Amino acid sequence: MITKLLALLLLPLAALSMTAASAVAKTLRFSGYDFVVRAAGKGGPGPNNWDPANAWLDKQGRLHLKLDKRGGRWFAAEVYTKKRLGFGTYEFKVSGRVDKFDRNVVLGLFNYPPADVGEDTTNEIDIEFARWGRKTNAIGNYSIWPAESGVDYTTKSFDFTLNSGAASTHSFDWRSRAIDFLSREGHRTDKGRVIHRWTFAPKQYRKRIPQDPMPLHINLWAFQGTPPSDGKPVEIVIDSFRFTPN
Repeated sequence: MITKLLALLLLPLAALSMTAASAVAKTLRFSGYDFVVRAAGKGGPGPNNWDPANAWLDKQGRLHLKLDKRGGRWFAAEVYTKKRLGFGTYEFKVSGRVDKFDRNVVLGLFNYPPADVGEDTTNEIDIEFARWGRKTNAIGNYSIWPAESGVDYTTKSFDFTLNSGAASTHSFDWRSRAIDFLSREGHRTDKGRVIHRWTFAPKQYRKRIPQDPMPLHINLWAFQGTPPSDGKPVEIVIDSFRFTPN
């Protein structure tokens, strides 16, 4: 009787422990940083269904992100750094034909503000590969969302074709007064063909350029939650991420 009573008393504690364990976020140690994997659920952008199983590291330590269909639903993936990063150069080496994305597929490499830095549609620096639902749109996009709400965002789009394989390198150098974007073919940044480069240097830089450190996000998702029009899953590899502070 006493044993049974103890077992009954311990049941709630065991259930609580299991709930706490399941609430612990999945993390990945990638390129020297701890990345939190977005938890399962539905939400923006899109909205999409998010699944932590769609982000993982391979034996070489490379980050894989996948957009795929299971049980009649499509699932996206997102990771973000625990640490907030500030002014400096952000470099991403990517493997995958980002130039051949379906019109509904989006890969984002970007900073995003926590609530204490700013609201949504502010304080973002983005490199995105997306055609935003129209196959005639350019695939490459550099965007800056202002430090203050009510100020227009700025974006620069460009098209390109990878001529020598699936490797490309993309970066932005974030400074208080300006941001330099650069995309190259291949993973040798000193040798690769320049795909596109652009400098954003507004006069009202404190209003138009984010000024506070933020987590770095990487995500792969479906625009407006619409599945790829060709019905094919997409997998992208981020071979490495490097941050060099100014």
